[in-house]
Amino acid sequence: MRVNRILLSTALVVVALVVQVSVLARLHLPGAVPDLLLLTVLALAMVYGHVGGALVGFGAGLLADLAPPADHAAGRYALVLCVIGYAAGLVKPENGRLKSAIGPMLVVVGAAVGSTLLYAGVGALVGDTAARHVGLPGLLFSAALYDLLLAPFVVPAVMALARRAENDPLAETTSAAKATDISSGWLASGTGLRIGGQRGGLRMRTARSRTARAGRIKGVKRL
Repeated sequence: MRVNRILLSTALVVVALVVQVSVLARLHLPGAVPDLLLLTVLALAMVYGHVGGALVGFGAGLLADLAPPADHAAGRYALVLCVIGYAAGLVKPENGRLKSAIGPMLVVVGAAVGSTLLYAGVGALVGDTAARHVGLPGLLFSAALYDLLLAPFVVPAVMALARRAENDPLAETTSAAKATDISSGWLASGTGLRIGGQRGGLRMRTARSRTARAGRIKGVKRL
């Protein structure tokens, strides 16, 4: 990952984790807790792709595993977010830009349900049966509902920051030049004429008209 990606991802993950632990976790909502960290990983993965999403997810999950008041084995949530980040990066839109809100909302619901199931499954392997006592169906429904309500305020903003950090002036200049070439080629293919030939012909006609005008003024016969 590039330096700007690392810096931006680290800052967003730390802010999301602090807000989740200090604010969202203390709301005492029924069922699950709104997962701001998950939404941040999803947004970054849909800009950086599956490899970047997996790396960001692993780092964010490991930080959540080590941050207090974590009461589970270290690496458990890192595995969950690594898998979720990789899967979300596979559905990365073209150029990192969203054409519709339906796709990202489906990704959010799938990630909320998938992360809850995966977290509970990994917990069952290590002997943690807390999900059974709380009620897995209620956790799935509340996790999907809370994340879906929070997503419109988080995902677009994080994606916009990530896209802005990805912008390169040289790349923008190159892209603009390519776009100009493409548009010129489009006009040429549509009219059957070459734009360069048209410009050259206009210049030649202008030069000839000026020469003829000067010849008439001086009384010189133009051959």
